[in-house]
Amino acid sequence: MGQGVLKWFRIIYKQTISSIAFLPALIAIFFLVLSFFMIQFDFSESGKAMKSNAHWLSLKDASTARSIISAIVSGIISLTVFSFSMVMILLNQAASQMSNRVLEKLIGNRFQQTVLGFYIGTICYALFLLSTIRDINSGIYVPAISTYLLIALTVIDIFFFIYFLHYVTQSVKYETIIHRIHESTRKSLEKTCVAKSSTDMHFNLIESTMINAFKSGIYQGFAQDGLLSFCRKEDIVINFLYPSGTFVFQDNPILEIKGNQRLSKNLQHDLSTLINIHGGQEIESNYYYGFRQLMEVAVKALSPGLNDPGTAVLSLQALGELFAFRLHNNAVTHIQDKEGIVRIISKERSFSELFKDCIYPIWDYGKEDRLVLKELLHVLLQLQKQCEQPLINKLLVQVQKAISELELENA
Repeated sequence: MGQGVLKWFRIIYKQTISSIAFLPALIAIFFLVLSFFMIQFDFSESGKAMKSNAHWLSLKDASTARSIISAIVSGIISLTVFSFSMVMILLNQAASQMSNRVLEKLIGNRFQQTVLGFYIGTICYALFLLSTIRDINSGIYVPAISTYLLIALTVIDIFFFIYFLHYVTQSVKYETIIHRIHESTRKSLEKTCVAKSSTDMHFNLIESTMINAFKSGIYQGFAQDGLLSFCRKEDIVINFLYPSGTFVFQDNPILEIKGNQRLSKNLQHDLSTLINIHGGQEIESNYYYGFRQLMEVAVKALSPGLNDPGTAVLSLQALGELFAFRLHNNAVTHIQDKEGIVRIISKERSFSELFKDCIYPIWDYGKEDRLVLKELLHVLLQLQKQCEQPLINKLLVQVQKAISELELENA
């Protein structure tokens, strides 16, 4: 029960902090709190004394303050609508010409969320301030200090808007999106692939019990610490049948267990709470998604509707660098407990499997494009110098043959 609650909390927490509304909501709440304290200061003795000594801080007419605040609210709302209408248009363009899976890199951008939060926060601040203005005789009771701070915030909003225009136009460039996917994938690789050699060991799992998936969805890995404790407590070894990122069907085997006893229904339920099966493709938790996204961008660019080999070349370059890292670094597939006993055996995609999944589709679509062939040749030659792989050598021969045939045709 406790593990189920923790799993639910982890999912909700991840969904919350990754939401586009999370950061803007925090900033808006901060502005609301700021407006409350500013109004308290405005009507305090210190605020009244400050306005009395500095005449330029005084607003004698409440209607003037209302007019200023109302104009700012309407202006910032228009600014917000225009800014993010432009973002939606650019996102739609990126989805149609690259892949809709790259949208996460654009929507989840923290700078865009900060700008949105600043706009919304300014609007909340202004509306709260507008509700405190009263028609009275003395101007010191009009929140003049708060109103002047609102004017300063509006100026900052305008500068944000100017930089935002530049930032958005740069962030939707193909090389920028590909670079972001590459960087995220490289970080995920460095976190996961920490072994310099394969950790494969042979275990006798003939007398094992199959455990079925509790629901259909994409297998996204497991809670390592909790699963290690479970295995140690029950004195079992768990062997996962599929690598992370594989779609599994409900009631089909997902893992096998070797131990001294069969797990009861309650223990199987506890085990299911430690296994993550849900939708979505997060590069941070599985580098395979990054490889796939770069491949999809290249294939989409080579489609007849787009015919953009330059973007495919950029994706190939990013994939080549990632494969160079993967050649010399492997994931730890045999996870041990504190006593050094292997308790969890996970399945990981080999270099050959990754290569077939991500390079061969680009070869299939670009085998008649001179730019793609030359870049593919360049990438394969560099990978070959780092490590001899039969799969690389085989494709290298095919690429060289295709280039020779193209040169003969144009001779």
